Amino acid sequence: MSDHVVNNLEPVEVFNYFQEISKIPRESGNEKAISDYLVAFATEHNLEVVQDDAFNVVIRKPGTAGYENSPGVVLQGHMDMVCEKDADIDHDFTKDPIILKVVDDMLYAEGTTLGADNGIAIAMGMAALTASDICHPPLELLVTTSEETGMDGAHALEAQLIKGAALLNMDSEEEGILTVSCAGGCTTKIDIPVSWETPNADLAVFTLSIEGLKGGHSGIEIAAGRANANKLLGRTLKSITTSLKTDLYTVEGGSKHNAIARSAYATIGVEKQDEQALKECLKTLENVFRNESMVTDPDICLQIIPAAPVSLKVLSQDSAKRVIQFLFLIPNGVQSMSMDIAGLVESSLNLAVIQTKEQSIEIISSMRSSVASLKENMLNIIKTLADISLGNVITEGMYPEWRYNPKSRLREVLIEQYTAMFGSQPIITAIHAGLECALFDEKFDGKMDMVSIGPTMFSVHTTQEHLSIPSTQRTWDYLKEVLKVLK
Repeated sequence: MSDHVVNNLEPVEVFNYFQEISKIPRESGNEKAISDYLVAFATEHNLEVVQDDAFNVVIRKPGTAGYENSPGVVLQGHMDMVCEKDADIDHDFTKDPIILKVVDDMLYAEGTTLGADNGIAIAMGMAALTASDICHPPLELLVTTSEETGMDGAHALEAQLIKGAALLNMDSEEEGILTVSCAGGCTTKIDIPVSWETPNADLAVFTLSIEGLKGGHSGIEIAAGRANANKLLGRTLKSITTSLKTDLYTVEGGSKHNAIARSAYATIGVEKQDEQALKECLKTLENVFRNESMVTDPDICLQIIPAAPVSLKVLSQDSAKRVIQFLFLIPNGVQSMSMDIAGLVESSLNLAVIQTKEQSIEIISSMRSSVASLKENMLNIIKTLADISLGNVITEGMYPEWRYNPKSRLREVLIEQYTAMFGSQPIITAIHAGLECALFDEKFDGKMDMVSIGPTMFSVHTTQEHLSIPSTQRTWDYLKEVLKVLK
């Protein structure tokens, strides 16, 4: 790596540390080297340091003169990065450094992810710990592992390692935005047991498809009200089976637990004389769905194509009825909006994946809520529907919420300092997805005052990831002023 790349970038103290960090492999799950580097850094600067079994690192620095007895502040980020590279780049993330380059006022990497998410938090934390010209309370730099692949370090952290009263997470990706809450959630896997019968050979068999939907992330895009192909499949099958004698062979839809389903399919059989009626029913439904979703999903398409002669089993009428009723009734989309933050989705459900198995139809639904009791209520609704359908439910990947704190002193200080420095108020927001702060909120029994900030970066987790250099300077100046006020 050419060390001169960042020599003239401001703030020098931050970018110099970022450059050093970029020399060390730190893909999620391969963080021992960067963790050991942070320990060596602390030792070199005579700072108290702890490295736990998960390779999380906590570095402590006493408060400056006049701040010795002030409540401590935790600066927090994660040491791992998402490692992606262009196909024509020869790069080994287990040993090769990230090659930095400057384009205009942005910092990029040569053909790989940059790792500003969340290396810039580490760099700012190290700069704060070594600065001699910053007034600050007792500081702790908490750097966690494997955030990108499941927040493993945050899960493993022992609460007694942290002494501070306020935590400033520096993992946000847009300057001027204060993140103050996030949703908790889990994935539910519902198995509806089914029995099979010999199909009627005289039926006309078709593959029914629902396509043309936009989909999207089930947390970030859920507020857009986009149509869900799996939910539309439930409505479609309910309508068809109400008016026509129908056999159901398979149902499939969606691909990922955290994605809004863009397409769904079913294999169905109807009496040959009912083929035209089936087409007319689907055309009517297509018009209905397009009208309902004319803003979000105007290209919804329902169609059937003849399927090869079926010698497979068909669902029993009772099994098909239970599956269709479940798909028709299961809640989907936004369930409640926050009363604390305007425009924030508080609770949501996403009917994510449908698969036909040997002995059951498996249905995966993801739920999110920033209120624990509402998350529990949604789970109970799904369990009740599954019980009615003779199914069973298991939950996976449960993670807690970080609920909005109306009495946050840290938030008020951040607002006041931002307004004083930049002449406008920052945006107060929350995200309908998980953050490490949620795990900290749980570990510290809701007593840790927390806000998330960060400089502006773009295209994170891609080889086009880049970091705004001027935004980094402003965020660093902002951080120093905030620490000065937190006495």
